[in-house]
Amino acid sequence: MADSTVSQTASVSPDVPEIGRLRLPLHWLGVAPFFVFALLFLILPTVGLIAGAFKNAAGDYTLDNIIALSQPKLAAAYWVSIQISFVSAILGALIGLAMAVAVVRGGLPSWLRSATLTFSGVASNFAGVPLAFSFIATLGRLGVATILLRDIFGINIYSLGFSIFSFWGLILTYLYFQIPLMIVIITPAVDGLKKEWGEAAATLGATNWQYWRMVVIPVLWPSFLGTTVLLFANAFGAVATAYALTGPSLNIVPIQLFAQIRGDVLYNPNLGYALAFGMIVITGLANLFYILFQRRAERWLR
Repeated sequence: MADSTVSQTASVSPDVPEIGRLRLPLHWLGVAPFFVFALLFLILPTVGLIAGAFKNAAGDYTLDNIIALSQPKLAAAYWVSIQISFVSAILGALIGLAMAVAVVRGGLPSWLRSATLTFSGVASNFAGVPLAFSFIATLGRLGVATILLRDIFGINIYSLGFSIFSFWGLILTYLYFQIPLMIVIITPAVDGLKKEWGEAAATLGATNWQYWRMVVIPVLWPSFLGTTVLLFANAFGAVATAYALTGPSLNIVPIQLFAQIRGDVLYNPNLGYALAFGMIVITGLANLFYILFQRRAERWLR
């Protein structure tokens, strides 16, 4: 009787780990679509792009494409793109921070905060051809705002030197998603400012300016820098918006990239891959700095 019990236990026990092993794939089944999507549309294209940057038309490995990035026109395109990204990031960060502080700590109605955050969440992802068309329809030569300013107020913004297809026009377009993105990211940091800090500063006789200069700004500074760097990367990688808005009229990296990959005259796909590889390096470094600043900010707000 004891032998039969032992034999039954021995025959059942091996099945227990087997059941546990069968459950493991089921736990991963929910995230499998994400990994498949990332593999097909992010990892493999990126690997192919990087490999193409180091190949010539015959498929041989070479550094000629990377060296070609030092050509005056391509180097100038990178410099203009960096300028646009930097200016739009700084303006978006400052305006977004001011708006976040206003809706969180400015004593405004609670519904205004929820409305601002909801709109910011939507607007921060609104880019590409629809955004470019919206600004052309609003601030183009025959745009709604352009005509209203000309007919009602007698102000012709294009005679004053403004153009939606110029350097500042592209920056203005980028601000539409840069400011909301800043609001979405910086709001938790502003929320992390404890009321006790302000009360303690007031008790010690500090003025409002001293409180902001000695407490608020040092606490928010890592989050502000990290988000500004992220805005820079966001603007630098905005390909569709720049291409749809300015076309070949502005010498920036996305325009040069499209000219090399899909153009009729400058057609050189491998040089286009090298341009895209340079964009990946710059945005990757920007995101690395964002992660470092964000970790420092989290230590401040614990």
